[in-house]
Amino acid sequence: MTASQHMVRSNGLRFRTLVDGPAQGDMFILLHGFPEGAESWSRQLTALAEAGCLAVAPDLRGYGLTDAPEGVESYAIDHLVDDVAGLIKAFGRDSAHVAGHDWGAVVAWFFAARHAGMTRTLTALSVGHPAALAAASRDDADQQQRSRYIQLFLLEGKAERVLAEDDYRRLRAMFSDSVPKSVVDGFARSLSRPGRLTAALNYYRANLSAGGGAWERLANIGPIKVRTALLWGDQDPALGRRATEATGGFVESQFELLVLEGAGHWLQFERPADVSRSLTAAATH
Repeated sequence: MTASQHMVRSNGLRFRTLVDGPAQGDMFILLHGFPEGAESWSRQLTALAEAGCLAVAPDLRGYGLTDAPEGVESYAIDHLVDDVAGLIKAFGRDSAHVAGHDWGAVVAWFFAARHAGMTRTLTALSVGHPAALAAASRDDADQQQRSRYIQLFLLEGKAERVLAEDDYRRLRAMFSDSVPKSVVDGFARSLSRPGRLTAALNYYRANLSAGGGAWERLANIGPIKVRTALLWGDQDPALGRRATEATGGFVESQFELLVLEGAGHWLQFERPADVSRSLTAAATH
């Protein structure tokens, strides 16, 4: 099957979505991270469709062809969670399997905590439970070192200049060789549109803090009460082992941790079969 593009409305905004699979299948909503877009899930869209599921990957607010409201606070976690609820309802459903990578994983964790009844299962890629990450960013020197890049992203204007210079050289360098150049080019081209890089960086500015405990503002999330899987690459440069291994303590339901040895941050591309297998397993168990 081939994913088709649909524009849908949620939470007062227009969202561009990539959709694949039968309309009557179990719904999966796949949430991308920074600095990506819906295409980061292209291989999983196909795998889920072939398994008989309806797979939906949106450009999150501020990204791609989705609307980009102005102002830092437009990207606060409450709005991002409401976006997901509206997207599920826009497809005529009252619940879905929810998966996310990077910032999409943060949104997925909060969505599952606040809307357990709408969350059939939760699959998080790379990012553990936000409270575990907050504790690690506060107490663990390794995670503090890994999170130093956040300090740049919080600097309005300077971060945009640094990431955009020399045809987005530094932004492009974030991706591993497993992400096709054509995909990286597409992400860079999308973020080069007026205001779009600022919108993407506003996820950090609206939700994180300067200093050692960067993730502290996201600590008050509460436990997860739905079946959950966390996939983490042990070579991820940004997310360390401390928060990953502590995540199970915040899940009050069945929990599975998959450590992908030798994998980095871009798991949908580096380990597509492992990611797809975990997602399809969520629909069949």
